[in-house]
Amino acid sequence: MLHLIFQSPVEAAVLARIDSGDVVVFLENAVLRVLQNGSLSARLTQMLDCNRLCVLTSDMGARGIAQADLIKGFEVIDYAGLVELTVASRVIQSWT
Repeated sequence: MLHLIFQSPVEAAVLARIDSGDVVVFLENAVLRVLQNGSLSARLTQMLDCNRLCVLTSDMGARGIAQADLIKGFEVIDYAGLVELTVASRVIQSWT
């Protein structure tokens, strides 16, 4: 399943619904929650063991976030990468 997370702050209940093997893309203001020093850092670092976690580069740029600011292991994707993920996913869940 592909999860598109737009909301900020990201609620713990949303993260609890993400299963092992799911792909998660953080978009819009949700990119503010994937910083190394963020409150979700420990939980998201654990999730990297069994999930693909991504962040949209244009949303990072719009908020002045550099790749070096992100939790280690996050994949930075562009819009074309987001489209590829949506095409490849049979089920997509948006969290707004």
